[in-house]
Amino acid sequence: MSFPASRRAAFAMLAVLSVTACTIQRWQPAKSAAMDDHSAHMSAMDMSAAQPAPHAGVGGQGSPTLPPSAATAAARVANSPRHAEWVKVAWEPGSSDSLMAWIVYPMSATKAPVIVVIHEIFGLSTWVRSVADQMAAEGFIAIAPDLNSRVRGGPSTVELSSDSARKLISGVTYGDRNKGIVAVASYAMNQPSAEKRYGVVGYCWGGSTVFAHAVFNGQGLKAAVAYYGLPYMNGATPIADSLAKIQVPTMLLNGSADARIGAAMPAVDSAMKALKKDYVGKNYDGAVHGFLRAQDDQPAPGQQANPTTQQANLAATKDAWPLTVAFFKKHLGVK
Repeated sequence: MSFPASRRAAFAMLAVLSVTACTIQRWQPAKSAAMDDHSAHMSAMDMSAAQPAPHAGVGGQGSPTLPPSAATAAARVANSPRHAEWVKVAWEPGSSDSLMAWIVYPMSATKAPVIVVIHEIFGLSTWVRSVADQMAAEGFIAIAPDLNSRVRGGPSTVELSSDSARKLISGVTYGDRNKGIVAVASYAMNQPSAEKRYGVVGYCWGGSTVFAHAVFNGQGLKAAVAYYGLPYMNGATPIADSLAKIQVPTMLLNGSADARIGAAMPAVDSAMKALKKDYVGKNYDGAVHGFLRAQDDQPAPGQQANPTTQQANLAATKDAWPLTVAFFKKHLGVK
């Protein structure tokens, strides 16, 4: 289903109003080198404001069983039937320094495990919040932290521009990434409707962060899924000493048009197999870096559409998302 520009603008405004009007917030008291150069392997579409596909909602993109694309994320968040709210969470127990997170609850009477959704290099965007909403639709309590909270000057519900987020994110240390994930996972797992176990999924910068957290092994972590992000590397070689510390099932999903990550995947696969780790890697033919967000959105005005790539992105999404959900359900004990 395609929306006219006026209606898309209304949806976007509704999304903003729904955030600012939310008064039920739960409050808790009181520069690192990049794993890989994410911006170097992004396409022009990664950097631009995409438009919904003309057929959005018909047999693919827009399906309630898939996360929305970037162009349709605001409408999904605004119209979700699931309860969601902004929460402030202390970086560490007893600390007055906090980060902001978006939490979404499943429509279920049974207790649910937690999925932490880690944002891209673009920061905690509406699209990432829409992925959290889809995770909740799958039966998980989903929480998406703004790991830029400290470097931006404190917790905020205001979405940073992609340029601002990219400039700030290099100042987020691996220590803070893990502290932030542990903080929000603990917060979510301590909700009355939660089970005491969690998984972590991340995209781009967040994909690398997922690998770092799997190495860190937070208490209660049961599974990790990285989209187009690599583990600790020494050039083109994964650092086996770090991979040896991973104790949970791990999966890496990538698009083959991201040649850099694709080229490293055989070495990652070999290293994980040599270490006898529970690992799955899948490289989708023709899909780009950021395929889950791009799907088959049209490029911004003035940019050339590529139907072959758009179809590959959507095909990758339709395989990768159910694979991700099944992986988490298996390892977090959801039927």
